[in-house]
Formats: sequence, C-alpha cells, structure tokens
Amino acid sequence: MEAFASTEFWVAVAQIIMIDILLGGDNAVVIALACRKLPPKQRTLGILWGTAGAILLRVILIFFALTLLAIPFLKLVGALLLVWIGVKLLAPDDEDEHGNIEGSDRLWGAVKTVIVADLVMSIDNVIAIAGAAESAGGDHKMPLVIFGLIVSIPIIVWGSQLVIKLMDRFPVIITAGGMLLGWIAGTMAVTDPALVNPDVVAQLPKIVATDAIKYGAGIAGALLVLAIGKWVQARRKSRAAAAAAG
Repeated sequence: MEAFASTEFWVAVAQIIMIDILLGGDNAVVIALACRKLPPKQRTLGILWGTAGAILLRVILIFFALTLLAIPFLKLVGALLLVWIGVKLLAPDDEDEHGNIEGSDRLWGAVKTVIVADLVMSIDNVIAIAGAAESAGGDHKMPLVIFGLIVSIPIIVWGSQLVIKLMDRFPVIITAGGMLLGWIAGTMAVTDPALVNPDVVAQLPKIVATDAIKYGAGIAGALLVLAIGKWVQARRKSRAAAAAAG
C-alpha cells in the first residue's frame, strides 16, 4: 500500500495512461475491423476477449522489457527508439496501417486477429510504458504497469472516438504526448547501467543520476523530439509545395 502513497507511482500511472491513449488509439480501430463480420450477439464477446488477450500479452512483453532494461546500453537504445516514436507521433506517416486487417465471422478467429494485430502494433507502447515504469523505481514497477493498463482499457475501447476528436481539436495534446516520450527517453538514457554502475563496463566514465541530471535530460529529450518533429513537418510541407508547383 505504500506504493499508492508515492508521488512517483501516480506520476508514472498518469504517464502510462497518456501513453496508452496516444499510442493505443489504433487499438479501437483494430478491434472494430477484426470483429465487424461477427454476428451482433458475438461482437461484444469478441471485443472483450480480444482486448483481454491483447492486454495480457502486453503485460508479458512489458515484464520482459523491464527485465531487459537492466542490460547495459539497452536503455540507451530504448531512449533512441522513444525519440523516434515521439517524432512519429508529431509527424505521422500518411500510410494506412489497417488495410491488411481482415475481419472474421467466427468469434475466436476475430479474437486471434485482435491479439496478433495488437502484438505487431504494440512495440511502441511496450517500450514507452516500460520507460515510464522505470521512472517510478522501487519494487512496484509491474503493479503500476498493470494498474495503468487496466485504467486505460475503458478509455481506449469506449472513449477512443472522444479522445481522437479532442486530439483533432487540440493538437497541443499530440505535441505534449510526443514531448512526454522525449522526457521519458532522456530520463531513461541517463540511468543506463553502463553510465551509472561502476561495476558495469568499468572503462566508461560514470555519472551520478541525481534528480537535477534526470530533469535536465528529460527536458533535453522533450525539446529534441519537438525540434525534430517540427523539422520533419516543415520538410514534408516544403516537399509537398515543391511537388504541387512542379
């Protein structure tokens, strides 16, 4: 119960929920496409079982991700991936990722489609949520991951359309989400075992990951994602303008 009284716990939970909403908005589309051919009476079951299976699989993947983050240099790799994911959030591709998702007229076929599609699309979620859980520290990383995912399920499944409309109306939400991923990337990078543990890769110079260093790295990561995202957007606009003029 001490974990629930920790500020770090609730900050991490809030980050996990925001990440899952921002990066998991496609899940509702996947569920709808996979279950669209089911008889009306089975659609609710397909949605519930598919979502439950996808969340269980994600918890397992995050558990392994948290374990792997103890390996030297993997946090640095994860931080780079989070920066890339944040940039893609600010400047998304125009490709339709859902074109290959086929609906099934059988319940378990639809459930399997939801789980497999979610597995393919959840790598970004897993990395980001593992990074957010790392920021909480202590022995309650997995409980807060599970708690955050459970809280975000109804938001994604039933509130996804509202969230999408809010994002369309207030683009600053997307910008804040991308910068959040940059923040997590920065704080993750400066806590890599290779940089902070004297017993790991001893030949490398070490840093003391104080709160000031973590905050500074987080701010730098957030600004980096914002800068690259704006640059990519401007470059695409200039290319589109050149193509239109040509």
